[in-house]
Amino acid sequence: MTISFDRLGLNSDLIEGLKKEGINEPTDIQVEVIPLALENKDIIGQSQTGSGKTLAYLLPLFQKIDTAKREMQVIILAPTHELVMQIDKEIKLLSDNSTLPVTSAAIIGEVNIKRQIEKLKEKPHIIVGSAGRIFELIKLKKISAHTIKTIVIDEGDRLLDQNNLSVVKDVIKTTLRDRQLMVFSATVNEVALTTAKDLMKDPVVVKIEDELRVNPDINHMYFTCEQRDKIEILRKLVASIQPKKAIVFINKSEETQLTTLKLQHHHIKAYGIFGTASKEERKKAMEGFRSGKIQHLIASDVAARGLDVKGVTHIFNLDLPQDSKEYLHRVGRTGRAGESGTAISIVTEKEISSIRRYERDFNIKIEAKEISRGRIFDDNAAVKRTDKTFSGRSSNSRKNSSFKK
Repeated sequence: MTISFDRLGLNSDLIEGLKKEGINEPTDIQVEVIPLALENKDIIGQSQTGSGKTLAYLLPLFQKIDTAKREMQVIILAPTHELVMQIDKEIKLLSDNSTLPVTSAAIIGEVNIKRQIEKLKEKPHIIVGSAGRIFELIKLKKISAHTIKTIVIDEGDRLLDQNNLSVVKDVIKTTLRDRQLMVFSATVNEVALTTAKDLMKDPVVVKIEDELRVNPDINHMYFTCEQRDKIEILRKLVASIQPKKAIVFINKSEETQLTTLKLQHHHIKAYGIFGTASKEERKKAMEGFRSGKIQHLIASDVAARGLDVKGVTHIFNLDLPQDSKEYLHRVGRTGRAGESGTAISIVTEKEISSIRRYERDFNIKIEAKEISRGRIFDDNAAVKRTDKTFSGRSSNSRKNSSFKK
């Protein structure tokens, strides 16, 4: 039986606001988290990318915030500029659609702190930003930590690692002991889980057990070539398919700029987000991608963490992720909201074993394809190679093989 938002205890203003966004039913993570959050429980929430984690914590926060009070009540910590801006945008959209006068401010590093101080004079209900800059402003007494009722840590596996944990703890320590703490992430390792529990009081762990389920609306395929020819195959595919909005994934952040330049050389409207880019460069890339001025965004898994862009039609894997779950996270950025999507991997012969692993892990079929003269065909030679690879199996295995026509 489908559970509705009103059964989760949300008020009618929020439910009507969600309808304006085309959201009529809660996701699994929202069903589990919202009632607990409304009860002020400390929560560790884990579910895959695109499962609705942001609204899982924003909806109960909106309901609990006392809008009659002109004071800061919530801090949301996020690891990247892009994620901060996305969360802030979602807050403003929810406020507009629900007509609830919840206010927010985005606070990030490498931005003029004087402007942020001016913004904080308005006493926004929600402060979303980077832990370092928020702690700096708390020390300057520009953020009143004693009025904070809830702290949310988004992308918890990153913010609770050894590089960020110290400053996150500093922020938490400035707030009152009875404040609520919620941590969310697509993946939570044992170290992050233990760390989060140590910061909380009687935490409830919510783990949605569909981590290995792939959206059936996504079509998967792969093209085989030499390593040196990958960019050329990508160029041909882009020319043939002409995707409206695509993300091209690579494994090494340091290769983002070079890959972007190679694609731009072929007159492909591409832009990369990478670690050494300035905040303004990253902002320009994301705004261009969302508006459609840029059709192809080049990113590593780390750079793309937390990105939530609607209408992504294609995912290209120029490099394959080592972890099967990362493949799931990548392709999960397309085929959302009932739309179909396409995931395309460009691989060498040696990488085909990874394709087979994804097929086994997710019970999916990744079709072998080839491109010739601008047209895409089934790669029958690849199917034959697969048959040879599996020829040593028993006859029963061959009968059950997903590659048998």
